[in-house]
Amino acid sequence: MRRSTKKHTNPVTRTPIEVKQALAILFICLLSCKAQKKADLQMLENMEGMTLLTHDYYSGFQEYEVTVIKDTKTLNKLYSQINKTRKPGLPVPMVDFTENQVIMLCLGKLQGEKTPVLAKSEETEDHLLVTVSLMAEKEGNQADTSIVSYPFYIYKMPYTSKTMDFKKVDW
Repeated sequence: MRRSTKKHTNPVTRTPIEVKQALAILFICLLSCKAQKKADLQMLENMEGMTLLTHDYYSGFQEYEVTVIKDTKTLNKLYSQINKTRKPGLPVPMVDFTENQVIMLCLGKLQGEKTPVLAKSEETEDHLLVTVSLMAEKEGNQADTSIVSYPFYIYKMPYTSKTMDFKKVDW
């Protein structure tokens, strides 16, 4: 009888090249997810000088509410409300209130995945009207309508002494 001199290979084991290719594909997928989130955040910066600092899908606020924050004490107080049910809590963003102010937008109970879009509607010497509309993140996907969240968004903008009013549009 002849013995075979072929090496038996296990089909489960991979060559180093195949492993490298798999890792490269995984790495690219992970990077593309981050890039997509960054693009979404940049899209939200619709109003001039306004920057989205952070957002999350649970605020602890049951109703729609907008708060203009002009000092650290008020910002810390609102974050204590947000962090009541979180361990560890979300970090409070660092803001220089001598140059900036913060707008905290709590959307209340929200069905589906929607993103707020803030736009300057009217501006006078002492008054600023900002419209808040909602934009669907994923159109055509019926499964997302069952998601219920209580999201909040925190924006930073240059300090203004004008009174600010916020008006819901197309809700």
